[in-house]
Amino acid sequence: MDWPPQSPDLYITKAVWDHLDTEWRKRVKTEVQAGPLYRVLGSPLSITCSVSGFRSENTDKHFEFRMTKPSNPDFEIQIISSHEDTFGYSSHLSRVRKNEITLKRLSPNSVRFEIKSLQKTDEGEYECTAVNLEGAYDGEYSAKTVVKVIEDSLSVSSSASTPLSLNEGEALTLTCLASSSTSQHTHLSVAWYLHKDGQEDAQPIISLNRDFTLSPGQGFERRYQAGLIRLDKWGEASYSLKMAEVEPSDQGRIYCQAQEWIQDPDGSWYIIIQKNAEEMTLTVKATGWNFTQSSQPAALQEGQELMLSCNINTQDVEKRFFSVAWLKGSVELARIGPTGVLTVAPEYSVRQKNGELRAARSGNRDYRLILKPVRTEDQGEYICTVWPQERGQDDTFIEGEPKDSKEFVSRKVKVMRPSTDNFTLAVNVAEGGGLHLFCKVDGVQGQLSVTWQHKSTSTAPFTEIISINEEGVTEIAEEFVSRKVRVMRPSTDNFTLVLDEVTLSDSGVYRCAVSERITNGKTHTQTQTTTVTVISIDTLMGVSLISRKTRVIVGEKLELMCRVKGPHMPVTVTWSVQREAKTPDTILTLSPDGTISWSADQNHYQLRVESRKTEVMYYLLVIGTSHREGGSYQCNVSVLLKNVHKELKASNQLSVIVINPGTASCSHLGASLNRKSHFFPVSSENNENVVSFSSKQTIVSLDRNSIVTESQVDLRQRISMRRSKGPTFELIIWQARISDKGLYTCKVGEWLQDPRGEWYLLSTKYITSSSYFYFLAPNLRLDKKEQQLTAKEGDEVKLNCSITSGASGSLFQVTWFWQKEIETKQRPIFTVYRNSTLQDRFGENVRLRYDHPDPSQFSLTFLNPGPDNSGLYFCEVEEWLPSLSRGWRKVAVEKSGHFNVSVLTEGRHVLTHLVISLIDFICQLCMLPVWLFSTLKWQSARKNISATCNVVDPVASPLAPP
Repeated sequence: MDWPPQSPDLYITKAVWDHLDTEWRKRVKTEVQAGPLYRVLGSPLSITCSVSGFRSENTDKHFEFRMTKPSNPDFEIQIISSHEDTFGYSSHLSRVRKNEITLKRLSPNSVRFEIKSLQKTDEGEYECTAVNLEGAYDGEYSAKTVVKVIEDSLSVSSSASTPLSLNEGEALTLTCLASSSTSQHTHLSVAWYLHKDGQEDAQPIISLNRDFTLSPGQGFERRYQAGLIRLDKWGEASYSLKMAEVEPSDQGRIYCQAQEWIQDPDGSWYIIIQKNAEEMTLTVKATGWNFTQSSQPAALQEGQELMLSCNINTQDVEKRFFSVAWLKGSVELARIGPTGVLTVAPEYSVRQKNGELRAARSGNRDYRLILKPVRTEDQGEYICTVWPQERGQDDTFIEGEPKDSKEFVSRKVKVMRPSTDNFTLAVNVAEGGGLHLFCKVDGVQGQLSVTWQHKSTSTAPFTEIISINEEGVTEIAEEFVSRKVRVMRPSTDNFTLVLDEVTLSDSGVYRCAVSERITNGKTHTQTQTTTVTVISIDTLMGVSLISRKTRVIVGEKLELMCRVKGPHMPVTVTWSVQREAKTPDTILTLSPDGTISWSADQNHYQLRVESRKTEVMYYLLVIGTSHREGGSYQCNVSVLLKNVHKELKASNQLSVIVINPGTASCSHLGASLNRKSHFFPVSSENNENVVSFSSKQTIVSLDRNSIVTESQVDLRQRISMRRSKGPTFELIIWQARISDKGLYTCKVGEWLQDPRGEWYLLSTKYITSSSYFYFLAPNLRLDKKEQQLTAKEGDEVKLNCSITSGASGSLFQVTWFWQKEIETKQRPIFTVYRNSTLQDRFGENVRLRYDHPDPSQFSLTFLNPGPDNSGLYFCEVEEWLPSLSRGWRKVAVEKSGHFNVSVLTEGRHVLTHLVISLIDFICQLCMLPVWLFSTLKWQSARKNISATCNVVDPVASPLAPP
């Protein structure tokens, strides 16, 4: 706007014109959260975007969100808009329509962009744009922030998940393991929760926040102050809950919850992941009554108030009577009787009259003793004793067994002045690391102020670092304004100095000065000093480069490992390689935030980082090594200190040699010999039926793509060749003949593809073997002899299955069959498979024992047979041989002779033999010149006994019909 205005109708002063000009030129500014924002895969993401400077402050502004991915930073992806439903690209539009990605208005000038569940592809740079509807542009209408999506590494587990039942007053200890292996700087908070039956939400028992401050949950404050509930941290990842005396109200499901926090660049803390451990169900049985004692506070100054409380826990407390007494050491101070009457020891009667000692019952459960003002002679140990009282028929009380609070908690009351106490008198810290100094104050009652000071040498004066006054206002010395320094106050009596990214000049003596203003206006100040030594990172850091092999064949993978030992801190790692006598070439640079700057073709490399307790491993994987990858490798480590890169360590130089691959070898794996035979490529210098893969006698040929290029005419219908893993080349002859026996030769030509994609013939070889292929017909033979086995009931009966011959390398499957009567079917009763698996199919309360004394013997023994087990038995054997193309194959099946088993009850055995002997005698008398088959049967009251006599004329022809 130019002065003077061109319109003659406009009457305005120069001052007013300048004011309007200033208002018109107000700049528009758009802001989002500063990045990078580290968020966990699967967790929500929210980005707040606000704009200022528009003339219409109360009108709703429209916003648009876009992003670019690290893999393609020049391509913008539209995500969501507040004024256009179809704004997003297809990759995000479906998620917007499912409300997985939303844009919520917070005010006319601000919105919140949200992704409910982050995906790895959501990593990138996000841009928020405020839509300008005013015509002219003057200011910043968009703002950007970077989002990093990291893996979920939070692990939470509990020591107990099985239900637990305790009696009222017993102790409970539970342990929770919570840890995170993320490379980012995060804090953990851990809390224990109780979820009671019938309640919608769980209630916290006690929690340890990210700044190590303990806080009891609502309803647990009294027991926490009395020391009956604790949360202790052991080591790096163990958090234990200790409840000295459980109460019936503690019944429910108890679990621990861990939250992982990260500090965003704007200084705010954000929960990136939250997980619960397994629940433990606790049942508390009410056993009678108990009580707890507490005092507030445990350390006092002269003139303050001491209050001791006893709380009785029992059911129907209003219907019961108790006497409560307080003792200091062995001296009783005061007692409240079952009817509420107070009696005081003589030495405290004067203080009672002066109102310095008071004791009373508050409600049915709480009993309190108050001493005010407290004196120096009042310090010591106080206990509470409680007696149950039963009212008799004459209204007199009968005193029961007392309970002493020493069984539960003891309180030592101290009267003292404030003093400070550092946990350590000397501290060593690594350069670039964080310094934490603790200052604890005892006997706090008034307002506190604290000042941290430093001096570099013992003779130099102290200079102030940071201070907090009584109102909590923090002041930082000018020298430390640009430094990351702060004071944390986990509790009222603890102050922690935190100084990040320390340098060597931060060594020296540190002093904590705490001042307290008490009621009379006086101020007490106490100090404590600590010596701090900052150790140069060069002396703590170690870098070495190793590899499992330094001679690599062309085309193989090469893995190099850069091991960085020392304190965990953000470092920059650079990989380089020197070829011949040239200047080293940089391959890549890995920044602390995970950003990779490539100087080489990244398609040939992969990078992996593995963090351990005492070291970090940086792996560089070279894919498809060529001769160009040969050379001397090195990794360099640097750290950013005060915005300046400091070179820390360079590893050793590791020489890598790339060689051509060796030639292939060919081995004889065997053949399966039956109607289809597999002949693996072998060769021999013998001349019996040698089939060569030469140009004159080629049987079949494959090219490098496993395509058949030629085959012998007379074998074309029966021959094939294929390639399998290994690589293995199989020559298959179908319907093998005797004429196919002999020695076979394979000719191997090895082709290699270099990393540039070109194929070349590396070598050609004839592979020689002395193996000779011949055919064996299955030759399985079993014992065919028929056997008569007779045994008494309960005696052992053994059925032997003997193999008299079989092929070498065979495995056998044996099955025993039983035929109960002649007309019944044969059924299997027991099988031994070739892999030694046993299957018992008898299932009739018969105990069996299987034995395999040698490779050709198999036996099955009946340990407790009965008459019902009589009948005909035999075994069937299957012979199996290995086939390299089809695995194991069955080549033969044979059956043994029959076992005629008779199992007799006691008393019938002799009679049976008499009958059999009589039949034998009759058979000897039958000397007829013809074939005679006769059967004699003897009927008993319970079973049939049968015998058969075959009478043969020795003159008759053996071919005569029966």
